[in-house]
Amino acid sequence: MKWSFPACATLLISMLATAPAQAAEYKSVGANPAILYNAPSERGRAMFIAPRGMPVEIIFTQNGWSKVRDATGDLSWIDAAALTSKRNVIVTVANLKLHITPEENAGVVTTVDKGVLLEWLAPPAAGWVKLRHKDGPVGFAKTAEVWGE
Repeated sequence: MKWSFPACATLLISMLATAPAQAAEYKSVGANPAILYNAPSERGRAMFIAPRGMPVEIIFTQNGWSKVRDATGDLSWIDAAALTSKRNVIVTVANLKLHITPEENAGVVTTVDKGVLLEWLAPPAAGWVKLRHKDGPVGFAKTAEVWGE
């Protein structure tokens, strides 16, 4: 059987359209700051020192190194041992409101500045995510207002 280009393209498109979506995997930099490199080796060029707790999206892992994306969209490599499964997110809007319940009209527990790290407590539901500020307050924020969830 000979396949024509249009038939192959149609088959490929239908396979991609029916493939299950893979959720992004996030981790955070562990207890110590870590160096982000341009290659999966300490011989690579150091690009950035990631602070403790910084969330990263795992693109893939090989030979003890993880290729990661940060909140700015930059890609780099980090020693996988420097990461922890404890999750944090970064506030991406000015004056984020942590609400008592996951509702727009719910009372506000606290307001958080852009760029602040918050601890991720539970998976998002209906566009809201449960978070904790390092000073203790716990509340809900819109998923669109944080990065790393």
